Amino acid sequence: MTMELPEARTILDNADCLHPEAEVLAALDQMGEQMCKALAHTNPVVYTVLNGGLIVAGHLLPRLKFPLEMAYLHATRYRNETSGGELDWKVKPREDLRGRTVVIVDDILDEGHTLAAIVEYCKQQGASAVHVAVLIDKKHDRKAVGIKADFVGMEVEDRFLFGCGMDYQGYWRNTLAVYAVKGL
Repeated sequence: MTMELPEARTILDNADCLHPEAEVLAALDQMGEQMCKALAHTNPVVYTVLNGGLIVAGHLLPRLKFPLEMAYLHATRYRNETSGGELDWKVKPREDLRGRTVVIVDDILDEGHTLAAIVEYCKQQGASAVHVAVLIDKKHDRKAVGIKADFVGMEVEDRFLFGCGMDYQGYWRNTLAVYAVKGL
């Protein structure tokens, strides 16, 4: 079901802005610096997780001043809903991962079930190392077993977030600020 435009605008107008655009861009600068130090000599393949990781990757990748290959994958549990279900692979990695360093770029590490499945898949395909880079690491104790991000832009409180790749019922991924829905 598609949200009506007035409702979508009302969500943004009433949301709490947790991190304005300038803070998000500064966090991406910091992530880029950390990733350059750690990965510059690894010849990584960097996967953007669609759809959420698209905005983050678009701003992060130009900050990575070293050779890399870019690709994408699409795995989801949300399907424009507010809670996750079973993992649905829409596009699996197609590159040969044997002996490669893999970097997974996504918008958020919330509970991490999707990211954990992606990391495990890359390891099963023979990746020598798998790193996770997320703009947001949500602070709570419900994370999937063993999942953590290697590169984090910012930690954010446990609320329903949108912006910078994260959506509210399919909308507002396109803002660079990070918002929380009022009351959620």
